[in-house]
Amino acid sequence: MDPIEPRRNTVVISNLSPSVECGKYPAKRVVGELLRVETDIFKDGHDVLVAVVRWRRRRPSGKKGNWNEVPMHPVDNDRWSADLRFTKPGQFEFTVEAWADDYETWLHDFERRLTGDQENFDTELEEGRVILNEAALRAARRKSTTDAEAIDDLAAKLMKTGPADVPEQFGSEDARQLLARWPDRSLATQFKPHRRLVLETKRSQFSAWYEFFPRSAFGDENRPATLRDCLPRIDDAAAMGFDVVYFPPIHPIGETFRKGKNNSTKCEPGDVGSPWAIGSKHGGHRSVAPELGTVEDFKWLVDETRDRGLEIAMDFAIQCSPDHPWVRSHPEWFFHRPDGTIKYAENPPKKYQDIYPLNFHCDEWRELWAELLDCVKFWIENCGVTIFRVDNPHTKPVAFWEWLISEIHRDYPETIFLSEAFTRPKMMQALAKVGFTQSYTYFTWRVEKGEIIDYVNELTKGEMSDYYRANFWPNTPDILAYHLQNAPPAMFKIRAALAATLSSSWGMYSGYELCENEPLEGREEYLDSEKYQLKSRNWNKAGHIKAFITRLNEIRNAEPALQEYTNIEFLPAANDEILAFYKWSADDRSDAILVVVNLNAHETRDCEITVPDFLFAGSEDGRFAVEDLMYEEIYHWKGSRNYVSLDPRTKPVHILKPAQ
Repeated sequence: MDPIEPRRNTVVISNLSPSVECGKYPAKRVVGELLRVETDIFKDGHDVLVAVVRWRRRRPSGKKGNWNEVPMHPVDNDRWSADLRFTKPGQFEFTVEAWADDYETWLHDFERRLTGDQENFDTELEEGRVILNEAALRAARRKSTTDAEAIDDLAAKLMKTGPADVPEQFGSEDARQLLARWPDRSLATQFKPHRRLVLETKRSQFSAWYEFFPRSAFGDENRPATLRDCLPRIDDAAAMGFDVVYFPPIHPIGETFRKGKNNSTKCEPGDVGSPWAIGSKHGGHRSVAPELGTVEDFKWLVDETRDRGLEIAMDFAIQCSPDHPWVRSHPEWFFHRPDGTIKYAENPPKKYQDIYPLNFHCDEWRELWAELLDCVKFWIENCGVTIFRVDNPHTKPVAFWEWLISEIHRDYPETIFLSEAFTRPKMMQALAKVGFTQSYTYFTWRVEKGEIIDYVNELTKGEMSDYYRANFWPNTPDILAYHLQNAPPAMFKIRAALAATLSSSWGMYSGYELCENEPLEGREEYLDSEKYQLKSRNWNKAGHIKAFITRLNEIRNAEPALQEYTNIEFLPAANDEILAFYKWSADDRSDAILVVVNLNAHETRDCEITVPDFLFAGSEDGRFAVEDLMYEEIYHWKGSRNYVSLDPRTKPVHILKPAQ
């Protein structure tokens, strides 16, 4: 660094936010979402400071766009802020620039001098004239003739103005705006290094996912379905209000060491195997299992699904069966035992003989990484896939994901990657920092009121909120949590309501709407897991909760407050099994949504909750009405403390909105 450079930083700019690991990683926002930039700004002496946020687009070609500027405003105690909104996705960079404004400082000092006993102001008037003349020259050099002439007129007028009249005539809004366009920024300080920002699509933040196995679309264990048989299931998902349909891997399934029912290592004739054992004589990661159809069939289904307003999320699982074509063509990509044989996957004491993991640090790692990138591009370019759910990304190098996602986003910035990493928190966070759009979470196991509050605040109130977007799932094909095992429908409603309202993105695995609750004894897994067999289901069996889930998604789609992520505040509720919180989107919180949930699936719980003052601020006597959007009922409340009672069998949740 030039040793003189620090001396020219006349203003101190520090504690800039948002900033992820001091700018090592970009902060994330979605199109239309508020970006509030804040920083500390101060300087020696008593100069009047001016600051702007500067931002520009980082283009895929590597070229950078022109700088744009937004003025900053003092908040408190040398803290400044500015609000920005972006209309298009992409990669951006931003910084803050601040300087001592000579005109505002001169005007401020002049006003203060008038309050003293000073009699002669000739020097101060001359200083003002010099400042105005220099501003006029700057305007003229930039070919702004009109402004230059207007400033010259002010300079001439100044020398004819009595000192007492200077503040009124030269402190007018018009004069200040004119001079603000032509400041002396030769000694401006710019915050470095610049911070990065990734702007993503609205669906990156707000989405509702429905997972099902295409081969079980008929709900008949004796009748496997194809991709072209899936439209009724997709229509059902659409009717319930979901906008993303997620498929487990649709690639050919290996025969060698194929898993049998309930993860048995003994495969019986007719067993369909695990779709995560990818690869056979019919192809690998660029192929479709022949029993499901062809690549052309999948593209047809993607198009049909998009016509219905939904997107298909594809599973990207980087692992191979022993029959995968790569095993023969690129054995160097795999781990090997001392005897030269390829190692299968292990998580002691578990063994996965039907899966070979890839060696991301093999001698030919560049060719391997390039091949995996091309696989993702294949499905984007040939079938129009825009969403990938990534299986177990925490078992692959973080550096690989940072590279792959950045390469994809360079050409396809709208692509969404969901991280399925149920692992150590810091690894989950690292994956989000390097580019994953959304992430699975520990919500699945957060049951008690206190731990739910603590966890949601951790996700939405600290630095994590700038890079980690939580997608809440009450179940997955791998996980039937203990609180759902043999549980009544009320528990399924409670967990769905929590997932759909605590976070702006949520998802569920098919069968949840049917309240499937039979576990594999002693495990958080389903009995007769669909991962290893076809599943028989009556999609409209008695006791389903499809209407409840549909109403949840209808409310989410109608209420902007439920479509944002970090806008959540928990409320005092005088019962350990009543959870209350509210969300909002308008600055005055006039569109607030209040959610109250009974966490007990077996018994009625009641208590007083404390509601925010703005709900009744406009009422003379403190009376106000709220509408329960779930059940279309009106409640008349008064003041800050109000009574609620929730019977889990009939009404486990309130979703309330101020009544019109």
